[in-house]
Amino acid sequence: QVQLVESGGGLVQAGGSLRLSCAASGGTFSSYAMGWFRQAPGKEREFVAVIRRSGGSTDYADSVKGRFTISRDNAKNTVYLQMNSLKPEDTAVYYCAARSGYVMPRDDGHYDLWGQGTQVTVSS
Repeated sequence: QVQLVESGGGLVQAGGSLRLSCAASGGTFSSYAMGWFRQAPGKEREFVAVIRRSGGSTDYADSVKGRFTISRDNAKNTVYLQMNSLKPEDTAVYYCAARSGYVMPRDDGHYDLWGQGTQVTVSS
């Protein structure tokens, strides 16, 4: 079974950039679509981005489209989230998640595996 570990979170000023990584171990990484979600204090977890298992297709929430880029390196068993032009409203705990198969769900209920999360804080 795949295990997921996020890294790369931190404190950044508005307008800055961060790159999150999610390293997978223990399974066939290329069998999974990989998603990023986030949860701000007092709010529900929300979809951020997803990438197909081959890396050939991506999907983004409207709130991050044009600012965030999801990518993956199946040789390194890692998925990335490059976050540019960060805003205070991007502050949240960011989670990566894995879903087996060809689908690219936006619904967090459709994911099989989750990482522990990494905190991103954007100051104004």
